[in-house]
Amino acid sequence: MSTVFLMAFWGFLCVYGVLLVWLTPRASSAEGFFNGMVNGRAVSMPMLTLSVFISWIFAKSITNAANLGASYGLVGGLAYATWWLSIPVAGVVILYLRRRFAATGLVAFLMQRYGRAAALAFSLAILVRLYNEIWSNTAVVGGYFGAPGSTSFIAAALAFTGFTLVYSLKGGMRGSLFTDAIQSALFVVLLGLVMFWVLPQTSTNETPLLHAGEWTLAGGVDLMLVAMLQVFSYPFHDPVLTDRGFLNRERDMLRAFIIAGVAGFLAIALFSLVGVQAYVEGIETHGNAPAAVAALLGSGTLLLMSMLMIAAAGSTLDSTFASLSASLARDIPALAERLPSARQWRNGAIVMVVFAVLGNLPMLAGTDILKATTISGTMVMGLAPVFILARYSPGAASFHLAFWPGMAFGLLHAFAALPEWMAIGEGKYALLLGANAWGLLVCCVGFFLPKLWQTGSAQASLPAVTVRQE
Repeated sequence: MSTVFLMAFWGFLCVYGVLLVWLTPRASSAEGFFNGMVNGRAVSMPMLTLSVFISWIFAKSITNAANLGASYGLVGGLAYATWWLSIPVAGVVILYLRRRFAATGLVAFLMQRYGRAAALAFSLAILVRLYNEIWSNTAVVGGYFGAPGSTSFIAAALAFTGFTLVYSLKGGMRGSLFTDAIQSALFVVLLGLVMFWVLPQTSTNETPLLHAGEWTLAGGVDLMLVAMLQVFSYPFHDPVLTDRGFLNRERDMLRAFIIAGVAGFLAIALFSLVGVQAYVEGIETHGNAPAAVAALLGSGTLLLMSMLMIAAAGSTLDSTFASLSASLARDIPALAERLPSARQWRNGAIVMVVFAVLGNLPMLAGTDILKATTISGTMVMGLAPVFILARYSPGAASFHLAFWPGMAFGLLHAFAALPEWMAIGEGKYALLLGANAWGLLVCCVGFFLPKLWQTGSAQASLPAVTVRQE
């Protein structure tokens, strides 16, 4: 890359960071810092819709979508886009929890329904998710400035983290919602430019993009089935999404989640066509399909792609900082005692700083960004019955008999310790599909065991009735 274009890359990153630090409104209260409220007013539906939409358009996600398109054609892109159906599912379930149980948050609901230990276990699980979001997005940004592990790669990732941290400390959730609107507009414009500029110029093969790939288990359908199973549990361990389910009126929240979910599905599917183009043309992607395709068209197109990634990564990272702050400074301490709001606010700022540092350690080590989705999604499969079937639970035992088996399946898969007979199909994700299918079944059975035991015990305790014959 020439010195001129490298300076352009750094110029955009610096201008982007300085503008957002300047434009982000300052939170004036703990309610604004943690819940985004201004003078007691709830977040508007349009702002909530944009925030949910862009907060789930991770830089790692659009990179993964393109990489899967490059590996499996359109099937791979649609498989990854299927995870965005999690957003409408989350909206419906959160509406149910708010109406039936008067839930004000997922941690508070778990505390009320399943007890303190369940709420703590859940809180620790979402911390792993949030931790993964930091390094997996900063690594994507760094990848447009240099090879993984290079000085320019690390410098760009850390500079991006620094800018995001500064405006997150300034505005908290209020700032995150505000910048989400800016980042949504920037993302849509840049996505449009990518679709109309990159794809037509790289089209030299007669195979239509929409026909690329094979609809078989080995051709990527196995990953699509994994996504279909995980949409019923995956969204609940992401407070970046679920925190926003309690910021607005119930009906407005549901509409916002449905619109954002459909828009997110379409955006991811569209961007995956960049990778599908690489699949059709036989382009070597080296694990980064967007950069590989853009590089063929010159540094200008590569700059455009990097701008798209920075906008996507920024929206996720500031939301991650806000959710980490709320979880560690407000929700978890509330399980033991209620802290004054001023102290929560100060602790929340400290949490952001600490995780900005610790969260980049896996990026420095060069961890595979796809693992941030597939591993954590498998570990929390037990959350599906915990939230969706909450009305049928007799208490804490149902949570633990659903949650911990799911964690076990996820860890066993992560360490390649699952038996091969669990695999479904012969594709790359055959064992992952088996882990999710069999694991979800075990989690659901575990969830209902206390209910069945309770019913059986009640029947056994009934007095025998003797019928006297005349």
